[in-house]
Order: sequence, then structure tokens, then C-alpha cells
Amino acid sequence: MHTMLRPYRTDFPRRVQIVEVGTRDGFQAIEGWIPTATKAAVLKALIVSGLRHFEATSFVSPRAVPQLRDGAEVLAELSASKGVTLSALVPNLRGAEAAIAAGVGAMVVFVSASDSHNLKNLNRSRAESLAAVQAVSTRAAEAGVPVQGAIATAFGCPFEGDVPVGQVLEVARAYHAMGIRRLTLGDTTGMATPPLVRERVQVLNAELPQMEIALHFHNTRGLGLANVMAGLEAGVWIYESSVAGLGGCPFAPGATGNICTEDLVCLLHECGIETGVDLDALCAVAREVEQVIGRPLPGQVMKAGPRLQTAPMDSVRTACG
Repeated sequence: MHTMLRPYRTDFPRRVQIVEVGTRDGFQAIEGWIPTATKAAVLKALIVSGLRHFEATSFVSPRAVPQLRDGAEVLAELSASKGVTLSALVPNLRGAEAAIAAGVGAMVVFVSASDSHNLKNLNRSRAESLAAVQAVSTRAAEAGVPVQGAIATAFGCPFEGDVPVGQVLEVARAYHAMGIRRLTLGDTTGMATPPLVRERVQVLNAELPQMEIALHFHNTRGLGLANVMAGLEAGVWIYESSVAGLGGCPFAPGATGNICTEDLVCLLHECGIETGVDLDALCAVAREVEQVIGRPLPGQVMKAGPRLQTAPMDSVRTACG
């Protein structure tokens, strides 16, 4: 386990909740079939490392995302897990019914802040998508299942460029009117910057103070963890990340992996923030996931180890000359 350091800031959250999205956002873009048992084994190993919150799978059309067609079976494999929240992405009423039948712990609904990405991602206008979210929210309330709202392209759109904060606020207000109180701002293609993070969090906190904000960053342009720091400074304490840095929206050009869970945990621990996660155990899971995928993945701490990990001097040669 890590050694707690004194935070260099006193206004950071004392503890952060990490939502692991690797088996959904990460696995969805993998072409070769990953067996259900393997997906469940990865989730169980992540639970052992100390993670407790997961966006484990999705209940979208298997034609759109064939890799996740076994969502119900994956959740069944995890049914004995205690003290763990297993949520799933749900695009419509049909998906909601399937998620309820599978015993999902929470549903995640999603709408893009930009119309063009919403058309590519969901083949609907934003208005049509919000109507579908309303139907899902109503059905989930009847079943007693919590609903969380995500806003894709909240920091920029690969087709339109800048997305005005007003469009983000418009979707957030619609969610709020439906009774949704947990909001994730999604950085779909890594267009977030620290100033944008501060702006959007400040505006949402001012306009919708009842909403609990989570941040979902991709590391497309290398700013993922810098954006986390901006989020921490703004008081956000919930972050979504992906083991080994897996991820990337299959319906957005140039999308690459999510921020890496191990790298995020390392950063948080070095800032003196509690996560409840054993970093060494998490790195071991990341290396296993890399073997499952069969190619190098972008996570860095799983390769280098924690900051104070040392090696014997005779493990490398001595410089000559």
C-alpha cells in the first residue's frame, strides 16, 4: 500500500471515488471476442484491488457493439460481489428492460452536447435522445434503479469543434428535470483542457448546485491527468478511468484511450488523496489485461511501478568511459 503524503493543497477532496469503465468503454472497441469468463475475471480482480464502482458493460444493440452482447451474463458472474456498484450504459427503453432483468445496480444514460456527434453515436437528434432518456428514467424509477446522466463531447466535438458551455448546460438541465442528480462530463475525443474543465464545473455548480459532477477524460492529447488536477482544484471528487488506459469511442474519429486507472491512482496517492485502491495489485491486473488484449497498452505506472519503487544496482550495467 502507498505511504500517505501531506497534500500540498488543503482544499483538494480528501477522498476520491474512481469509477472503472475499462470493461465497457475499453472492451467495446476490441474486435476479437473476449470471453465472458475473461471479462468477469478482470472485474473480480479489479474488485480485489480495492475498486468498488464500475461501469461494467452496456445494453446497447449487439449489432452496434457486438463485444458487449454478453452484458447480462457478465453481471450474473458478479452477482455475489458485495459492496460493489455495477452500472451499465443504457441507450433506450429496450436496453433499460434488459438491464433491469439482469439486476444492474445503476443505469447510465447519455446524450451528446453536439448534434453531429449525437447523430453519429446514437443516430438521433439530441431532442430524440432526451425523449428516450425520459422513458428510461421513468422505467428505472418504477424498478427502483438509480439513473446517472452522461454528456458526451462536453468539452468539444470532433465534427463541430468548440462546444459552447450553454449546450452542455441545456442537456444538464434536461437531466435535472427528469430527476437525475449524478452528471458525468465526457471528454469523448480528448478535447478538454484545464481552463475548460474549470469553466464547465463552475458554471454547472452555479446553475445546478444539486447535481453531483463526475469527470470522464480521455488522454488523446496527453492532457488527461492535467485535467484531473483542474477537476480536483474545482472540488470534483468522482473520476471515471480505464484499466491500462483502454478505451476510445468507436463512433468518433481520432478517439484514443481513457485516462489510465493506475496512473490516476498514482497521481491521487502522491497528492495525499485516499482512493481505497492497492496500486501494486491494480498494476498487476493492468498487465493481465494487456495480455488479454494482446498488444501494448498506454498505461505507464503498470510498466514503471510506483514512484518510490526501487531496483538493485546490479540490475543495470554501469556506464563506462
